[in-house]
Amino acid sequence: MACFRQAGEKRFMRYLVLLAAAQMMLPGTVLAEEAGMSGSNTSWILTSTALVLFMTLPGLALFYGGLVRTKNVLSVLMQCFAIAGIASVLWLVAGYSLAFGEGNSWIGDFSRVLMSGVGRETLSGDIPESLFMLFQMTFAIITPALIIGGFAERMKFSAVVLFSAIWLMLVYVPITHWVWGGGWLGQMGLYDFAGGTVVHITAGVAALVAAIVLGPRKGFPRTPMPPHNMTMTISGAGMLWVGWFGFNGGSALASDGNAAMAMLVTHISAATGAMTWLFIEWKRFGKPSALGAVTGMVAGLGTITPASGFIGPGGALIVGLLAGSVCYSATQYIKKVLQIDDSLDVFPVHGVGGMMGTLLAGVFSSTSLGVFSGYGYAEGIASMGGQVWVQFVGVVATVIFTAALTWGILKLVALLTNGLRVSGEEEMEGLDHVSHEETGYNM
Repeated sequence: MACFRQAGEKRFMRYLVLLAAAQMMLPGTVLAEEAGMSGSNTSWILTSTALVLFMTLPGLALFYGGLVRTKNVLSVLMQCFAIAGIASVLWLVAGYSLAFGEGNSWIGDFSRVLMSGVGRETLSGDIPESLFMLFQMTFAIITPALIIGGFAERMKFSAVVLFSAIWLMLVYVPITHWVWGGGWLGQMGLYDFAGGTVVHITAGVAALVAAIVLGPRKGFPRTPMPPHNMTMTISGAGMLWVGWFGFNGGSALASDGNAAMAMLVTHISAATGAMTWLFIEWKRFGKPSALGAVTGMVAGLGTITPASGFIGPGGALIVGLLAGSVCYSATQYIKKVLQIDDSLDVFPVHGVGGMMGTLLAGVFSSTSLGVFSGYGYAEGIASMGGQVWVQFVGVVATVIFTAALTWGILKLVALLTNGLRVSGEEEMEGLDHVSHEETGYNM
């Protein structure tokens, strides 16, 4: 018996040695789990980060590029690439620190300038802080890129670059801190899961202000200015739809049921928005348009964004219906009644959609709405009313701050660049050749 016991002990010791050797072969994984990092969450946010950048390059670039005229397609693609570059650098230097540093209720501090104090093992929650910073950087890239649609085909490239840089630091960064960085709106309890206020309202309002300050394109609204390449636009729209899963699903910052539900409601709202806009045009004009379908899809995506972590599929269906119908009406009103040349409909789609979605997040988060309810965030009608008030305050504050600062930045940039617009002759020639001495097509 003693022999058998000794043999068993020897086998047990061999197993312990083999186990220790296996752990030594995977030191990163073991140390990471000991340090509190979640491998699954990290993998998902890595994927989401790539998806959100994919939304701008090439998604938004192709979507916007196809909507402008042939002579301006390259300028739009170039502006998207330039903004991606300059926003990335500014986010690293100080943007991230001011947005997510402790600071106060209005702005962060400089503790994370150039990622000071952040190493490979530094965590934000249970993912690397470097990854969290990179994920948020992709949001900082796409937001000023969305504004391009408000001044497309007429703004100097130098003015675009300077405006985007200043706007990012003076508008986007403070509002990000207000909502997500521990600022006053976050302290109030504002629901903005993935950027209704931070991304869509700021971009939409800024585009509207830019369109008003610059004035319309030559010939607007008398001269038709149809998209030059709908194939490009639809391809870009498809990339936006896919990338939005990272935009909303990644904002859960975890690979869990909340991320899965956010992706589901995102898809439902996008599909419903597309079909709603399509059928409105079909009934009104006798034929559905591809442009209407993709614009309705983007409206559905933008409107569901702030609410995507707080509502269920039934609520998402209503959000998509409202997005397709309300944003369609807003587009017609802006162009035909007010005659504001928001060239690519940024305000009526993103601005109006962001405002509506932010308010609806307070409505559909209530657990008293049955199949249309959210998931335990606002209990009952009374608390729903209080949450809607918080959402309303967030919308109003974001609109006022963005509009005032954007107007001031445009005036400053006009002084620094000797005017925001290219000349009338240059506008007729097209920005591709005037700004870059290149063309989008060599035919």
